[in-house]
Amino acid sequence: MKNKGKYYLTTAIAYTSGKPHIGNTYEIILSDAIARYRRSQGYDVFFQTGTDEHGQKIEEKAVAAGVTPQAYVDGVADVIRENYKLMNISYDYFVRTTDDYHVKQVQKIFKKLYEQGDIYKGKYEGLYCTPCESFWTESQLVDGKCPDCGRPVQKATEEAYFFNLQKYAQRLIDHIESHPEFIQPESRKNEMLNNFIKPGLQDLCVSRTSFKWGIPVDFDDKHVVYVWIDALSNYITSLGFDADGNHGENYKKYWPADVHVIGKDILRFHTIYWPIMLMALGQPLPKQVFGHPWLLVGDGKMSKSKGNAIYADELVKYFGVDAVRYFCLSEMPYAQDGTITWELMIERINSDLANVLGNLVNRTISMTNKYFVGEVSNPEANEPLDEELKQAAMNAVKGVEKKMDELRVGDAIAEIFVLLKRCNKYIDETTPWTLAKEGKNDRLATVLYNLLEGIRIAAILLEPFLPETAEKIFAQLNTEVTDLDTCESFGHLECGKKVIAKPEILFARIDAKEMLDTIEKDHEKAAEPLKEAEEAEKKPEITFDDFSKIELKTGTILKCEKHPKADKLLVSQIDVGNGDVRQIVSGIATHFTPEDMVGRQVIVVTNLKPAKLRGVESQGMILVGETANDEQLALAACDLPNGSIVR
Repeated sequence: MKNKGKYYLTTAIAYTSGKPHIGNTYEIILSDAIARYRRSQGYDVFFQTGTDEHGQKIEEKAVAAGVTPQAYVDGVADVIRENYKLMNISYDYFVRTTDDYHVKQVQKIFKKLYEQGDIYKGKYEGLYCTPCESFWTESQLVDGKCPDCGRPVQKATEEAYFFNLQKYAQRLIDHIESHPEFIQPESRKNEMLNNFIKPGLQDLCVSRTSFKWGIPVDFDDKHVVYVWIDALSNYITSLGFDADGNHGENYKKYWPADVHVIGKDILRFHTIYWPIMLMALGQPLPKQVFGHPWLLVGDGKMSKSKGNAIYADELVKYFGVDAVRYFCLSEMPYAQDGTITWELMIERINSDLANVLGNLVNRTISMTNKYFVGEVSNPEANEPLDEELKQAAMNAVKGVEKKMDELRVGDAIAEIFVLLKRCNKYIDETTPWTLAKEGKNDRLATVLYNLLEGIRIAAILLEPFLPETAEKIFAQLNTEVTDLDTCESFGHLECGKKVIAKPEILFARIDAKEMLDTIEKDHEKAAEPLKEAEEAEKKPEITFDDFSKIELKTGTILKCEKHPKADKLLVSQIDVGNGDVRQIVSGIATHFTPEDMVGRQVIVVTNLKPAKLRGVESQGMILVGETANDEQLALAACDLPNGSIVR
């Protein structure tokens, strides 16, 4: 395979405020599909993602959880990485904005911009949205609220440093207008130019003094660097950018980025502030910023606060990884919001994955085994019907390439399913069972070869989108010819080999009513409060001497995960001081998720005799308060060192 050069792809880095829902996860799945496809073409791909870990909201959440901000973001970063691992994401680098190198380079970038006059000190008076970490003018509000998230804003007055955007405004306009591919889709470009840039840019507030959880301005330690200057710099710091000019090899090799894949709600930061920062630093601009639409639940934006969020692990539990990837990628229009519902998910799995794809592979492999003991051959010259199938395969290869060049991922998948549907139609047209009955074995062998080859090409094209499914298809075909460059012509499937003796069902049809009933029952079960009888169970009185035997210490939850064999149990790793990390199993999974637990400082019974709960050892107990319909962790009253005795 020819090396086509470098390809640098990034996602927006996930904000460490909590577990990402499927709407957030869609972006990493989309980016992974693009990265995998470019690798299959022969590009040297560097695919980066990561976490955005500073800001006022993080500081507030850490305080509420009774932990340090660093402990809080450490826990959430682990949850995000596990989410990406679950979805089979093939990233090359995971950056965290608390990484030492990033922190030092952001400080150097800030100082460089200050020393050359692009950043100056002033006073900010305006409106601030804490959840979005964004400043707004009165005219930008929608119904008096943040235009991005719809939440209330607060008046803010504080000393701050500002970035002089006006200095670079015309240069940015010229770049956007002379590079029509820079902002995609087209509608997003028009929005940025006409609604934000051309009416006049206000200088950007780039530091804060009202909170401390951020990168300190090293020459003025009352200030921390504004989160967007911090977060946006990750795209170059992670490659080894050095504000002093001593850049690392990856920066020299991969920058500028070929595409930043981001949500449409943060397009302004990536197409105004980020390119102006790069201009001020004297660095090339990224080639393209793609602002993808949102994945909505029903008619509304997915939100944890609304209680309508759906999570990737929950979807995978019911449908499997590739089915979730397929739905997210195929159902999202290029420039408009997509919709996810349980019903629609089931419908797409049944109609596309089970009927069109799974059924085609299963019956083609089965017929090859039935009529030729699995052996692949192609003894007869092709007929017009065969040429039509070949052309459909070549059209799919070209169609996918064209659509992926435009980042129209859903349309690229549609091109593959045109080929799969043509293969199914080819079976109906050639009726292999009739050829077998009539003894036309050479013709039958050729028909089955053409079907197997069509499936091979479709599987190669599907690999970036459904990697596990593609591997399963290759295994069933027993082929080693799996590179994209073997799809430039029809007929590379090896003759003389045998397909798998018993085909595996790729996607089983789902009984919609049964599945929806199961999901509903599972949700009801998860929401059930503890039974009154269990709560009211009376305990015998104990003496002071009995109580004095109990050792209570403070400890911070470092890691938490679900018990492998019990839905109601969580398994936590808790630092109780002096290097002592205890594994504790708790029956609280109906009220807490693993990400709720990580980073919290709790009170632990440390001298409880170890016991095994469903096969997992527990070395203590977390104190929890129970009511009729809720549970609360017993948190330390203040930030105490781990291992502090509770009396």
